[in-house]
Amino acid sequence: MAGIRVSILLVVVSGVLFGTAGTAQSLGPAAAPPVAVGILRIQVGALALLAAMPLLGARRGRLPVLWRRPQIVVTAVAAALYQPFFFGAVSSVGVALGTLVAVGSEPVFAGLLGWAALRHRPTPAWLLATAIAVAGLALRSADRLGGGEPVGLALALGAGLCSACYTVAAKHQLDRGATAIEVPAASFVLGGALLIPLLLGQPLGWVGTPNGLALVLYLGVATMAVANVLLARGIHGLPPGPAATLMLTDPVVATVLGVAVLGEALTAAAAAGVALVLLGLVLQGLAVARSTPEDLEPAPVL
Repeated sequence: MAGIRVSILLVVVSGVLFGTAGTAQSLGPAAAPPVAVGILRIQVGALALLAAMPLLGARRGRLPVLWRRPQIVVTAVAAALYQPFFFGAVSSVGVALGTLVAVGSEPVFAGLLGWAALRHRPTPAWLLATAIAVAGLALRSADRLGGGEPVGLALALGAGLCSACYTVAAKHQLDRGATAIEVPAASFVLGGALLIPLLLGQPLGWVGTPNGLALVLYLGVATMAVANVLLARGIHGLPPGPAATLMLTDPVVATVLGVAVLGEALTAAAAAGVALVLLGLVLQGLAVARSTPEDLEPAPVL
């Protein structure tokens, strides 16, 4: 039981760190294009994890072995694509809405993919919690959905799908013996390498400014390296769907920061939507906390 609660806490804390990414980008240099920010985020995160591996008892020599596994290729591609999708969405539709759509859609994608790929059949508690959260997401976003921003919303949904693919594929490898630092390290090194050609066409002069350097280091170390190691440790003990639902701390934090730090407007209906998202998160956390390890094992699909 204590192990399950620790897993819940780790996933929630990772969600809090993820929720600061959009606001951090908004506070960065105006000249920083979203695509370049996202690419540098994953590449700095990869370097941070490579530096930390010996300190955490992991061997860099294990990475080439992992790169031969299809699931690690999936996590690498998903992590790479997530960056331009997410930061493009945030730039287009704002921190609060972009994060809510990206992360709010992830539990649905993760639950379905976990069911199909890992045989984690959705439970009634997950369905209820996710339905409440999605309803809250719709209420939170209702005043913006008709605002002529379909591309930004599509990018946010793409980011949610990428995140779900990463979670499910990472869960597969963690269950088969890979460690919580090996999976993100292998994923981000390969994913960051895949994005090098795209980075070469981006303006990078802003990185040399104090604000630009601070942005890249914070996003890479805190919201990529640290957050994903915590997430990997957490999802090792949880099914993908409930884990993704618990990560809805991300849009809640992003919304609070968007309002408190960036001055984004929040109507009464939108605030009620955020409250519903938070309620779904709490219900999912309570349901998982009351489960036994046996309850969290994959249920056979009939």
